Amino acid sequence: MLYHIETEERTAAGHTSTVYTLSRRDVGSLAEIHPGFGFNCIRWQVRGQDLLFRAADWDENPLPTRSGVPILFPFPNRIRNGLFVHQGRSYQLPKNDSTHLNSIHGFSPRNRWRVVGYGARTNEAWVHADFRISSEAPEAADFWPGDGILSVVYRLTPEALRIEMRVKNLGDSAFPFGVGLHPYFRFPSTDSDCSRHVLHAPARSIWPLKANLPSGDLQPVPDELNWNRPRRLGETELDAVYGNLGVIRSDNEGLLQRASLGHGEQTGQIEVWTSAEFRESVLFTPPHRNAVCIEPYTCVTDAINLQSQGIDAGWKELAPEGEWSGVVEFRWNSAE
Repeated sequence: MLYHIETEERTAAGHTSTVYTLSRRDVGSLAEIHPGFGFNCIRWQVRGQDLLFRAADWDENPLPTRSGVPILFPFPNRIRNGLFVHQGRSYQLPKNDSTHLNSIHGFSPRNRWRVVGYGARTNEAWVHADFRISSEAPEAADFWPGDGILSVVYRLTPEALRIEMRVKNLGDSAFPFGVGLHPYFRFPSTDSDCSRHVLHAPARSIWPLKANLPSGDLQPVPDELNWNRPRRLGETELDAVYGNLGVIRSDNEGLLQRASLGHGEQTGQIEVWTSAEFRESVLFTPPHRNAVCIEPYTCVTDAINLQSQGIDAGWKELAPEGEWSGVVEFRWNSAE
């Protein structure tokens, strides 16, 4: 049996858009993707089991960074005061985080993306969409230096959801950027609270935070936030940025397993694999504690300002016509 791609027009928050569902029903493999709301993959199923948290009111109130797999570009997480300087010019971004003091998560999760292709065959289905700042977020043109495009391909296979990313500078001067993903994982067939989830996410360093912003250079990971060995989350409240990430194992494609999420009373685990370009990770438990976020980033929070202070924060710049690419893959390991 082949994979299939179905499209459906849906209306949410007053906007009608096309939803793409990639599936192979005989093996219980499915991904539901919303290009109209940030190209967010709001559902991922393996063997018929949902592995992503989806807010109960998503269909009526699709908040762009609270469910599924939000894509963060041209910067992940926060920029302090929404203010930065690039090539001698100051840029002021909207202060749109929960405190209204900083800018958060770029422009891509809150805007419509343009689908440019899709296809299916026996063992996979895929859909490709682009987010260009000047066309998909023209209101942001004055907030960011130059113009760039993020191209993303979701590729669904029986046991994995692969996300292939490419950034290209379409302007005539240097284009600065960072990329991040903000997946909300849930373990199947368990109670909703994440306290019994087992997390393994090795890292040698952590970025000290004050009011959700880095307050200095990397430090050793404290014991209470150390996940170098698998252990239960318990009552730990996570909102931490890690650097010098460890590797659980690697594959023959060069992808690195950065983390796994399991459950003490269940078999199997969700694995997060990335290319080496994703050098930072945010671990986050939302206040409702119905999900665990393991967020691969190419840079740390507020990287553009830290880099200007001489701190290696992972911030990137592309020359005109320059390109960057990276891969993140979520895998279900049944441990059978």
